[in-house]
Amino acid sequence: MHSVESRFIAIVIGALLVFVAPLFVLFLILSSDRVARERLENTEVLLKANVQALGKPLWDFDKDSIDQIVGALQADADISFVRVRDTSDVIDIRKPELSPDPNDARSIVKTDILYRASDGIKKVGSAEIWIRKEGLFSRFTKDEMGIFAIFFFAVATLFTAAIIGNRITIIRPLMRLTAAIEATRRLGSRHHVDWTSNDEMGALAHNFNEMQSKLEREENELKLAHTRATDIYNLTPAMLFSIDAANRITAVSDYWLTATGYRREHVIGQEFTDFVAEECRETYRKRHATSKSEAGICEVTVRFRCADGSVIDVLILETGAEASSGRQALSLSVMTDVTDLKEAENRNHRQAITDHLTGLLNRQGFEGVLDELIGEVDTLGHQLACLFVDLDRFKWINDNLGHAAGDDVLCQVAMRLRRQLRANDRIARLGGDEFAILLSAPNARQLALDVSERLVSSLRAPLVVNGAELNVSASIGVAIYPDHAATAACLLQKSDMAMYARKRDGKNGVQLFDNNMVDIARKRLETEQFIDQGLRDDWFTAYLQPIVCLSDGRVAGFEALMRLNHPERGLLPPAEIIGIAEENGSIGRIGDCILSKSIASLAVISKLDGLSDTYLAVNFSPLQFEPVLPNRLAALLLENGITPSRIVVEITEAVLMLDNPVVRDVLDALSELGCRIALDDFGTGYSSLSYLNRFPVDIVKVDQSFTRSLSSDQPDVRRKSRMLVEGIRTISHQMGCAVVAEGIETEEQWDILQAMNIEFGQGYLLSRPLPLDALLQKLDEFTMPARPPERLAAAS
Repeated sequence: MHSVESRFIAIVIGALLVFVAPLFVLFLILSSDRVARERLENTEVLLKANVQALGKPLWDFDKDSIDQIVGALQADADISFVRVRDTSDVIDIRKPELSPDPNDARSIVKTDILYRASDGIKKVGSAEIWIRKEGLFSRFTKDEMGIFAIFFFAVATLFTAAIIGNRITIIRPLMRLTAAIEATRRLGSRHHVDWTSNDEMGALAHNFNEMQSKLEREENELKLAHTRATDIYNLTPAMLFSIDAANRITAVSDYWLTATGYRREHVIGQEFTDFVAEECRETYRKRHATSKSEAGICEVTVRFRCADGSVIDVLILETGAEASSGRQALSLSVMTDVTDLKEAENRNHRQAITDHLTGLLNRQGFEGVLDELIGEVDTLGHQLACLFVDLDRFKWINDNLGHAAGDDVLCQVAMRLRRQLRANDRIARLGGDEFAILLSAPNARQLALDVSERLVSSLRAPLVVNGAELNVSASIGVAIYPDHAATAACLLQKSDMAMYARKRDGKNGVQLFDNNMVDIARKRLETEQFIDQGLRDDWFTAYLQPIVCLSDGRVAGFEALMRLNHPERGLLPPAEIIGIAEENGSIGRIGDCILSKSIASLAVISKLDGLSDTYLAVNFSPLQFEPVLPNRLAALLLENGITPSRIVVEITEAVLMLDNPVVRDVLDALSELGCRIALDDFGTGYSSLSYLNRFPVDIVKVDQSFTRSLSSDQPDVRRKSRMLVEGIRTISHQMGCAVVAEGIETEEQWDILQAMNIEFGQGYLLSRPLPLDALLQKLDEFTMPARPPERLAAAS
């Protein structure tokens, strides 16, 4: 039965039970009580009449009459039991003999039987009558039961008519409406209700049919729009897809399927992260929090796994709308294959962090790796060693053999260094001839020292460049994180300090960083600042030391020496300043300043009697030998009125060892200008007699160490030193060179050198280097050629 009809029947039955049934029951109860009262009244009347009739038979003990009267009473339908007794208990008549259950009696009526005798009314006995308990309907007569039957029939007819009317006017149109809805749901097309009437159901059916027609039109429009949208979605030459709030794929375009190789039924409903490479899944899940723009578009680049197992890099641009009460969340994503772009980007990144010559990391790449490794060793509790490697003779190779040979050397050195390292060790070329190596280990200090020794040993074998063998060595500085440094920059800086300390101690070896190097570096920085400020504020000055003729004590010339006179600290050590100036490139400016001031001083000295022909010896750093040097010197000489023959250019054997064509050309130009060339500190370096033959050397200066050894307390040292000095003198004289002995400090040394026929000498015995003003006063103590040597020594 349909639920609407069931509810209607339930409502009707409920109305009957709530309203009609209680009234009917009340009517039955009232009618029953009325009938019961009437019957009781009739019974009492009958009882009174018969009881009075029993008076005389009881008086007369007429038992037969009594039986007749009791039988007549008991014959009444409402009486179930009758009992009559006389007062003397002679007569006790019961009808029936066995008394029924008292619970079956509606009521029990007892009364006394009286007899009017001659002497008055006397009680002759008693009568007891039980009135029968009757049912509800047994009290009614047939007429009354007929009325009840008519009532029930009327109610049943009304109930049936209501059900039939409900089925015809309500259930049937509803069933047709339901059938139309079911057909629409099942068949997918809009069905109409076949029902016409002028009542509410007809209006409902009409409105339903109009709604179906409107919905059909709208559905057709939606289908057309959906078809167009789907066609656009699929025909767009881009990988489009949509996902729901749980990252499940809800739609993909045909182009997406073609590009990835998947089938639509295999991807719809799957989580998009299932197709993303595992290392990129967390990045994709956090895309909204990390890359969402103000326009609501989030951008993320991940690695995507295609159906054939290949992995591509894709750029995903996702836009969408949040879910609201009126709609679901919307999402549209565009996936672009950026594998080639990513590879190009990675290639560019590799090129940006890779040295193009050696294939090692460059400085930028090294700094990135250094930061990364510091994080790793912090996590593992290890140490990190930084090895700073600098080649010792690379500039000479570049200057003399060319940059192509230098590049070849760098490549071979890089290969040798890399062969000594483990697979996970990092090596970089920081620039020029500087390399850096990172070693990670629980005890990186010992590992770094061991590896450094191997690196030094690997460079001992000669390198073959353009068919020639070259010897290259390296100075290595080692610093340990976190023992020596707390940051990446500090670690690299301190390994650099250790390398420079190795350079200062003789090169070609390993130096572990210690805290004293910080003081040295601080002092070096301070010296560099003094140099810069000295050049700005004119703190540099030229000190002059006389060079005398050993035979007669005559002043033959002066050696110009650089001094930096700090306003607060006074004179600073010149050797330290020269070394730092050569390293930072300021030696050229210092040399120009000293050259200018010393020539100006010579011009002043030349005005003194007997000193107009004295010469000036000026020391030049190898970095000063530039093609413009002869012209600059000629301009200064012309400005001060000095002839070039009075200028002696002092060079060391290190300059000649370079065998640089530029240096050779500059020396030739200075010689052609008229300047003389002096070879300083001869005998202390890689002395070679070929220098005297190959270069325009005019003067040879004997190093002061040989001069001091001439007066040594050890006879063997004195003898050998004398032989060396005599040999230098003999060779120099045979090559046409004059000889100057440096470092004369005692009269004994003076006498020995004079006896060896050494022409000139200089030293503290004669005079210390002095500024111009002090020197002018000192020159008064020097005599002309007639002055005895012993008095000259005493005056000093």
